[in-house]
Amino acid sequence: MAANTSPLIFDCHLDLSMNALEWNRDLTWPLEMIRRWEGNMKDRVDRGNSTVCLPEMRRGRIGVCVATQIGRHSPYFHRLPGWNSPAQAWAQTQGQLAWYRAMEDAGEMTPIRTRAELDRHVQLWLETPIADEGLYTVDSRTPAPKTPIGYLLSLEGADSLITIGHLEKSYNDGLRALGPAHYGPGVYAHGTDAGGPLPARGKGLLKEMDRLGMILDVTHLCDQNFWEALEIFHGPIWASHQNCRTLAPWNRQFADDQIRAVIERGGVLGMAFDAIMMVPGWKHLRSKPQDYQLKISRIVDHIDHVCQLAGNTRHVGIGTDLDGGYGTEQMPLDMDSIADLQSIPQLLRNRGYTEEDIEGIMWRNFIDFLRKVLK
Repeated sequence: MAANTSPLIFDCHLDLSMNALEWNRDLTWPLEMIRRWEGNMKDRVDRGNSTVCLPEMRRGRIGVCVATQIGRHSPYFHRLPGWNSPAQAWAQTQGQLAWYRAMEDAGEMTPIRTRAELDRHVQLWLETPIADEGLYTVDSRTPAPKTPIGYLLSLEGADSLITIGHLEKSYNDGLRALGPAHYGPGVYAHGTDAGGPLPARGKGLLKEMDRLGMILDVTHLCDQNFWEALEIFHGPIWASHQNCRTLAPWNRQFADDQIRAVIERGGVLGMAFDAIMMVPGWKHLRSKPQDYQLKISRIVDHIDHVCQLAGNTRHVGIGTDLDGGYGTEQMPLDMDSIADLQSIPQLLRNRGYTEEDIEGIMWRNFIDFLRKVLK
């Protein structure tokens, strides 16, 4: 029996190490401290607008997440930023891994690699008392124990794998999920706003993932590579941060037949909170949430669309992608922090979802998925 009534939340996509190393954010700081430190910075559009840090995750009871490594290879004349060689991209992801290890040593985070580790960590969070602003237990003013955030390691975009042989090394280091593509053309697959057949190296990568028992994250795959990947890969799939093209037309989102394909394979889709993925017609770097009066309730439209396609509530969850290169300037108006995910249960109740449905959407659907696929 859980020791509290505030829902546990599983977030299937957070770029924590990218924020730590590329944005130079100390994610152990309080959110207000990070924002003040960035107050006069102009190097990135989201400076001073961040929403994610470990204290806010604890306050919002985001106790389990999928945390990423990411490093794009951008060869000569490539139009997207990245590293000039796969070796440099690999080195970047290894630095990100070192940051996660440092967070483990500090007691801030704990890795989830096996079903037993998952079960222990979920039970820990279900039994952790609700904290007052993440600092105090509900029944005293004594500082609450710092419950670590559990994380399952995922690689967003496979460009950094110098060879397919590097995948097993990464698996041994804790990598359990992989999305072969990100934006644009890639070494192993083609992603958002790109196209073309799946490269031969990508086919080999999928077969190696099958052998290792890894999760294929189909997020970001271009339409052609999505269908090709499902033909080749026979293991578990999910879409960690993937909304509905019907509600926000753009190839970054999935069409209904793609959503159904994920459902038919027993997968779960995580709903993302980037405004460009939530509403139609968003103009990057020009539109503002005020232009659409965008609220968190919009994500419930996407949740409901997936549930209608599935005929049940078991194939949708949360995969925020918060601080994935954007901040409050590109988010719902009523969302200031990742902790505001706790407003979703009431929004779902208002739509007629049951408490069992809500628990599934907030955390249990992804946890049940992982319990089936982790060794």
